[in-house]
Amino acid sequence: MCKTLRTTQLTILVFACFQPQIVTANDQPNVIIVMTDDQGYGDLSCHGNPFLKTPNLDRLAADSVRFTDFHVSPFCTPTRASLMTGNHAGYTGAFRTSSGRTMMHRDQKTIADLFSGAGYVTAMVGKWHLGDNAPHRPQDRGFQDVVWHRCGGIGQASDYWGNDYFDDTYQRNGKFEKFKGYCTDIWFAEGMRFIKENQAKPFLLYLATNAPHGPYRVPPEWAKPYVGNPEVPNANFNGMIANIDHNMGRLRQHLTRLGLEENTILIFMTDNGTSAGFELDRNDPDFGPLDSLPVRGFNAGMRGRKSSVYEGGHRVPFFVHWPKGNLTGGKDIDRLAAHIDVLPTLADLCGLRLSEKFRPDGVSLKPLLYEDNPSWKRDHLVEQFLGGPHAKAFPPKPYDYSVVMTERWRLVNSEKETLYDIQADPAQRTNLAQQYPAIVAKLRANYDRFWKKVSPRLTAVRIDVGNPAENPTFLCSQDWYMPNGNPPWNFNSIKKLPKVSGPWMLEVNKAGRYRITLSQFPKVANRPVVAQTAKIEIAHQVLEQPVKAGSQGVVFEIQLPVGPTELVTSLYDKKGNPGGAYFAEVEFLE
Repeated sequence: MCKTLRTTQLTILVFACFQPQIVTANDQPNVIIVMTDDQGYGDLSCHGNPFLKTPNLDRLAADSVRFTDFHVSPFCTPTRASLMTGNHAGYTGAFRTSSGRTMMHRDQKTIADLFSGAGYVTAMVGKWHLGDNAPHRPQDRGFQDVVWHRCGGIGQASDYWGNDYFDDTYQRNGKFEKFKGYCTDIWFAEGMRFIKENQAKPFLLYLATNAPHGPYRVPPEWAKPYVGNPEVPNANFNGMIANIDHNMGRLRQHLTRLGLEENTILIFMTDNGTSAGFELDRNDPDFGPLDSLPVRGFNAGMRGRKSSVYEGGHRVPFFVHWPKGNLTGGKDIDRLAAHIDVLPTLADLCGLRLSEKFRPDGVSLKPLLYEDNPSWKRDHLVEQFLGGPHAKAFPPKPYDYSVVMTERWRLVNSEKETLYDIQADPAQRTNLAQQYPAIVAKLRANYDRFWKKVSPRLTAVRIDVGNPAENPTFLCSQDWYMPNGNPPWNFNSIKKLPKVSGPWMLEVNKAGRYRITLSQFPKVANRPVVAQTAKIEIAHQVLEQPVKAGSQGVVFEIQLPVGPTELVTSLYDKKGNPGGAYFAEVEFLE
C-alpha cells in the first residue's frame, strides 16, 4: 500500500515484467481522468490518514501504479489549465481563480482537442473553471458531451442562481437543465451514462468533481462517522471525500459490468493540497496563513496546504490503472512528475502523435511506467503562485511564491528564500540555503528559464461578444479584470451589493449594433436593480441613463467596432456612490 512519509516512499517495490502495450488503431484504450477538488495527499486512508476511511480509493491505489512525488499547482484554475494543455499555467494565461484570469489563451490546444482529433468521443463532467463564455467553455475546447457548473464552484457568482449542491441546475451542452440529487452523485452518474452510451467507441472522459471544495455540504449520512471526533477539523469535508470514495467504487463496478475495465486507462488525482484536512499550528514560529504544520487532522507529515508553495500545497496523489497495459498494482514511482506530464503521457500510451500545435512543457511518463532504468529528461520542476487573494501584488514578480523542485531539493520563495532537503526533512523545517549556496544558485537559474517563458504570457485573455457560438454573452463580476484580491465572486458577496467595479476584457467579433443589459442579479433571481443611474463605458464611448423603479435590467444600445475593448459599468445609488453591475448581457443585434 501507499506509504505516508516521503522517506518510506523512496522504496520501489519489486514489480514483475512490465511490458509496454502496443496500441493499434483497432484497440485504442479508453481514458478516464478523475480529479477531485481540494483533496490533499493526506486525505486518503491509504496514505496513513487515521480518521478518514476511503476503502474504494485504497483499493484503486493497491491496483495501480502510484506516483509518490507528483505535483500540481497550489490551487484550482492553474492545475486545470496545466492538465488540459501540458503547459505551465502562466504560459496558458489561466493562472488565477477569478479576476479575468481563469481563461486560456486562444492558441492553447487541449487534451480534448488531441483525442477528438484522433477519433475519440470526448466528455467533460463537473467543474471546468477555465472560462464560462465563448471561446473558453469546455464545448469550445474539444469536449463533445458536456455537463458542468459554471465558474469555480457551486454557489459562486456565475453559477445558476440558487444552486447549493442539492437538486441543482447545471448546463448540458449549452442548455440549463434541472438535476435531482447531490452534485457528486450527479457527476458520476453522468460520467457513467456517457461511458455506457459510448462503450463501442474509444472515449476520453474528464470527470472533475467540485467536492470536497467549500462550502462543505454533503448529505449528513456521509459526515456522520466523523461528527464529534475532536481530531477531525471538518466532518463535512471528510464526508464529502467518503462520498467521492463511494462513487469511485460505483464507477469501477460500472466499467467491470460493461467489460471495459481491462482496456481503460483510469487516472485518479487531485488539483491541489488539502483545504480542510487539518488545522494549522498557530504557535509555529514560522507560521503563515497557509504554510504551517497541522496541530489537528492529518497532512501526511507535510508543511502547507492549498495555495501554499510548501509541499502540502502542491504534492498530490496520482494513480494510474490500466490492466491491458500491465499498469496494475505493485509499483511506487518516486521520480518527480507533474500535471503538465499527463497530456504527453496519455498521447504516448494511446499512440497519438503530437502535432506542431502541441508543444507541451511536460514530458511523457511512459519510460518510468515501463522501463527498469529509464533515461529521464527532467532534473527540476517549477511551480509558482501567480496571484490571488494571498498574493502581495499584481503583476506577479519573479521568484515570489515559487518553488523549484528536484528529487532532493526544494527552493521555496515565500516570505523569504529557503532551501530544504526534502528527503531528509519532509516537513521542511530546516533552512539549508546558507549551507548550500551553489545549489541555491543552480535552482535560481532553473527558475529564471521558467520565468523567461511564462512572464510574457501573463496578459489578459478576452471574452468574445458577437460570437455565433454564444449570443447573447452573459458576463459576471467574477471575470472583472482586477489587480488584487477577488471581485464579488459568490452569491453571498453579491447580495451585499458592494460598491466596487472592474472592467470586462472583451473581443468584439462582429461590428454592428449591440444591446447591453446591466443588472445586479441574474434574471432567474427576479430582483430589481437598486440604483438611480446607470452608466457604461466601452469602445471609447460613454452612455448614461436613469434606472426605472422596479427594473430588473438597464438596457443600452450601442454601435461597436471589431476588436479588443473593455466594458466598465457603474450603478449609482441615491447619494451618487457608484458600484458595478455584477451581471451584463451583451447581445449582437445586427
